[in-house]
Order: sequence, then structure tokens, then C-alpha cells
Amino acid sequence: MTIESLVSPFFQLDAYISLPRVEGLALSPDGRQVILTVATLTRDRTGYERALWSVAADGTGTPVRLTRSAKGESGVAFTGSGDILFVSARPDAAADKEAEAAQLWLLPVGGGEARAVTRLAGGVSGVAATATASDTVVIAADILVSATDVETDAARRKQRSDKKVAAILHETYPVRYWDQDLGPAQPHLFALDLAGIQDSLPSSTSPAEPAADVPTPYPSDLPRPHDLTPNPGRTAETAGQALSPDGRTMIASLRIQEQRSGRHVLVSLDIGTGARTVLFTEDQVDFEAPVISRDGTRVAYVRSASATPAGPTDQEIWIADIDGSNPRRLASGWDRWPNEMTFDADDSALIVTADNDGRGPVFRVPVDGSSVQQITTDDFTYSHVAVDVASGDLVALRSSWLVPSHPVRITPSGPIIVLQTPAAAPEMPGTITEVETLAEDGTRVRAWLLLPDGASAEQPAPLLLWIHGGPLNSWNSWSWRWSPMLAVARGYAVLLPDPALSTGYGLDFIARGWDAWGAAPYTDLMAVTDAAEARADIDETRTAALGGSFGGYMANWVAGHTDRFQAIVSHASLWALDQFNGTTDNSQYWQSIFSPQGMIDSSPHHSVRDIVTPMLVIHGDHDYRVPIGESLRLWSELAEHHAQPDGTTHHKFLYFPDENHWVLKPQHAVVWYETVFAFLDQHVLGADWKRPELLG
Repeated sequence: MTIESLVSPFFQLDAYISLPRVEGLALSPDGRQVILTVATLTRDRTGYERALWSVAADGTGTPVRLTRSAKGESGVAFTGSGDILFVSARPDAAADKEAEAAQLWLLPVGGGEARAVTRLAGGVSGVAATATASDTVVIAADILVSATDVETDAARRKQRSDKKVAAILHETYPVRYWDQDLGPAQPHLFALDLAGIQDSLPSSTSPAEPAADVPTPYPSDLPRPHDLTPNPGRTAETAGQALSPDGRTMIASLRIQEQRSGRHVLVSLDIGTGARTVLFTEDQVDFEAPVISRDGTRVAYVRSASATPAGPTDQEIWIADIDGSNPRRLASGWDRWPNEMTFDADDSALIVTADNDGRGPVFRVPVDGSSVQQITTDDFTYSHVAVDVASGDLVALRSSWLVPSHPVRITPSGPIIVLQTPAAAPEMPGTITEVETLAEDGTRVRAWLLLPDGASAEQPAPLLLWIHGGPLNSWNSWSWRWSPMLAVARGYAVLLPDPALSTGYGLDFIARGWDAWGAAPYTDLMAVTDAAEARADIDETRTAALGGSFGGYMANWVAGHTDRFQAIVSHASLWALDQFNGTTDNSQYWQSIFSPQGMIDSSPHHSVRDIVTPMLVIHGDHDYRVPIGESLRLWSELAEHHAQPDGTTHHKFLYFPDENHWVLKPQHAVVWYETVFAFLDQHVLGADWKRPELLG
């Protein structure tokens, strides 16, 4: 065993999957406490459990674990009083039987045990919004279509369960989303008044048993959920929502069904009466991601026209009075797309994160229309940004390709303070630099290049081209699922490029690849690979290309259009666009962004006869975004055109019957990496093929 293997977990897959992972952050109303959601490997090493940890917001002290249960906790938020809310399927001692569905729990700020504050038969999907000056909270929960209230929903669910009925009747499109079958329940938004909940006690006497045909009453000792979206259809699949500080008004981006697609409109919901007022609606335009000012007088939101084959459209930041009057656009000359928004402490600006040149900085967008200011200038990408109203400081998570997600405090006039975390950053096995070149049309194209320790002109490293998914995406932050450091630890250099269609470089950069995925995105990838291979510390004779989702699509395209690589790995890939566009979970969108000819010209399956590079095809059967039929057809056509007379082939197909678009189960991740590295070692390094043991 080498010294490196004792230091860095990236040398051993079992050590890698054991690393704790920070997944979420919430800041207390007084700005003193940060709650982190941390995922750790379960004792049997087959899954991850999540717990809440408290750390001081000023960087002092040590992390304190707040929750511990076999079911785990997530979706953390604060009430206006400072109580901690989270969602969990942990046992509820006050319930008649152990809950199967996740509920909303409250952990009092003054101390004491957490208690469940909902008992919905279908469970709680998440905390939709909380108020800052009251204890009103809005939750998301699914209710059966025929149910008129939470009691009848419980009765109908029990009936389906007792009869073992899983059938779903659909009356609108879509029917699936990513890895979930939609229905038979519909999403609802429910308001809860949690004032005084920590002081209430369950009744000392059990209610009388209801008649057989009468639904069991909802517990009287719990705040009754008030349905804000009765008979919603799919409209309560929101694109963001926010509560006014007093908890009386919600601004929500609700989905309006249109044939087999839909658009999002901005509405105002009166929490007390449920009255709904449409604030903004336009044909072929989405209004999303609303945030309300701290004084409750204004709302900011994102407006975006629907994309067409003619080109992408901008994501515009707008602001209006809370009643929808006086709308105006902000930062009209700023060519970046917002990822997150919140109002600054004094409401004079929006705090916005956005992809930018391979990073994800924090920006300040003044509401008076003046120029956008970049707050952070390092190589990190920021998320979960919260504002400390008392000081004006920001608290956020940040990550890069060298450091996983961790909490920090951003002071406007001082250094960034790294906060305490129970998930310490692991030792990295390599270094990072940037590579850039000019594309065929003269456009600058850049990439991150990760280099293994010891790479030099005397010992050049083999190169892996890793192509990101999306395609509207950027290689700018840490990924546990696609961890290039695992390859770097094995001696590979990894190139992470942002070709045409990538975000963070402006609308024109995206437009270069629009309706022509196999054109500029492909030539950009080849150009930046050429630039990397020109380095003395890279061995251009030992290379491979890998990608997932759109990256898998590009891997397939690369395989059919060049023989420069020794191996290709294609995960969850698009293969035949005519087939994909009718079977994906949102077919209307994908068909709307391609012209008929663009769809034909951009489909990789037309070049199957030209593939000479060994391919490893990977797919999960529960992938509804890119259905398994894509890889089944790819595998069939590889065999049709390239298998030997006896059926043998140098291609391989790794299939996961119970995984989705991503491979999430820890031991499946181990198998995924073992198979990928065995395939790469065989074809790039000339090693003997080594079949992973768990594949039988």
C-alpha cells in the first residue's frame, strides 16, 4: 500500500463512497446558526442516510448533530420564530402505527424533542415556503384525484393498498418525470399555522372509532392543512414560490396545462381565503422563481420566452410590486442566466448566482437598474445562498473540482470565512489548471484539466475527455456522481470542457450549437482536446471519451465521427432522436427545439456503421428522461453492424434494472466505476480485461 492510498480516499472506491456529503444549508432567522443536511453511508453500505447538523454562522465552534434516525431527515427550513422544520419518515410516537410516508417535523428552537406536525396519508413532499415574521408555512403534498379532503385521501389510499391496486388512469400528458410515475395523486400546496404548536399536547382521550364507511378524522391536536390549490391537476407542480413576511400572501409559479405541454404563470394566493389572482401570464412565456422582498412590497422573478428551433431565449430578471403592478426588467445587458435569487438585507438589490466562465459566482443585481456587480471572484460555484439580515453578510455552500460542497460566510468587504463542517474536505490526488483554444469560428472555448501527480513530459498522462450533460450546463462544480478525481487517482488526466450549448458564456455561445448538436459542440470538443493533447504532460496516443445524458449523446456522436479515441463510454445516452423525442418524459420540449431537418442531422444513429472504437454502453431501466430504449437500440445496432459471426464483440453493455438517469446506490456506483475503469484500462492502457466480481 502506498502513502497516497493512506491519505486520499480516491484511491479506494469503498473509501470514496464512505465520504460524508453536505447536501443542503439553511440559515436561522437571527443569523447565528447554520443547519447543514449531511448524507453519510448506512451501516450496511447500501444507501445514504441524512441528518441535520448545526454549525455557528461565524465560523467558530464545532459541528453539533441535531437529528439521528434510520429514516433520515431532509428539506430543512426555519419558522419565523426560529424553530427548525424538516421532512422525515421517522416513527411518530403519537401515531397509531409507524408511518410509511414522510411527514413535516418541528424541532423547537428552545430545545426538546422533535415532533411531527402533519399526519397525511400520502406524506409531505417538502417545505414549499416559510414566512419570516410569522409561523405560517406552506408544504407540498400529493392528494388522490378523487379525494375531496385529507380524510377521504387517506381512505382511498387504504382501499387501493388493501386491494393491491397500482394502476393509474391518465387524462393529460405527461405521465412520467425523471424517475417517477406521475399519479394517481396530484400535487397540492397546503398552508399550516404552526404558532404555539410546540406547546400543544395530544388529547388524553382517544376519539371514538368511526363507522366503517366514514373516513378517520384528521388528528385534532395537529394544525389542519389548508388546501391552497384544490383540484389542481398538475398546476401545483410549481417552478418556485415564496411567502410574504407576514405569511398572508404566497406568490407562486403555477403550471398551466396546454395540450401535451404547459407554461408557468405567476399568481398571488391569499393564505387565509385561498383566493387566486393571476399576476403575469403570456402565451409561450414562463414566469418562474419568484422571491419576495424583505419588506413584503415587491416580487422578483424570472421571465423566459419558449425556445424554438430558431434559437435559445434569454432568462430575464424582472421586478414588480407585490400586486403585479409596475413590472420592469433588471440587468437587461447582463448575458447570464440566474440559478438562484434572493433579496439583499436592505432590499436594494437581488443576490443572484449564475454560471460564469466555468465558475458559479455570486452577483449583486441592484433594483435601481444600475450595473451588475460580481461579489465572489474565486474558482468556486456557490449555491443555497442565504442573507444574514442583521449584518448583510451571506452564507452559502460552495464547491469546485478540488473541494466538495462546504459552508462559507461571505462578507462584503472582507475575506470569505470557511465555516465548520462535519464533512471535512478529502485530500486530492492531483492538480487543476485551465485549457483554452479558438474554435473553427474563432470563438474561445475553455476547459478544466485535472492532472495526476507526477504527470510530466517524461511521464505524460493518458487523457480522458469527460463531456457534460444538459446540454445547457457547465462543468463548474463538484459532482459526487461523476468524480474525475477517481480517474486522476488512477493516473489519468481528465479534461472537462464547456463546448457550444454550455451555460456561463452568454446567449450567443449557446446559440452556436442550437438545432445542430453534432456541429459546433462536436468541433469545440475536438478543438479543446487538441489543445490539451498538445501539452507535453499529456499522452495523445492514449485517450478515451466519456459522457452521460447529453454527454452520452456526444459520446455516441464522437464514436460515429472519429477514430481518434481508444475507448468510448456512453451513459444514459440519446441515440435515435426520432425515437427519443416521442418516448422521453417531456417530448414537447425536445421536439420544439429541433427543426425537422435539425433532428435528422443531429441524430447519432445514422453513423452506426462508421463506429470502430470499442464502446461501453450504460443505462438504468428507471430512466424516464432518456428511456432505456435508446441504449437497447444502440446495443442492438452495434451487434447488427459490428458483432463477429459468433456474436462476440469488443463492445459492452452495463445495465441497471433498478437505477434511473443516475446511478445512486453506493454499491452500484462502485460497480459502475469498476466497470468503467476496467474498460478504460483494457483499451487505453493495454491491460487485461478484469470483470468486476459483483457482476457475477
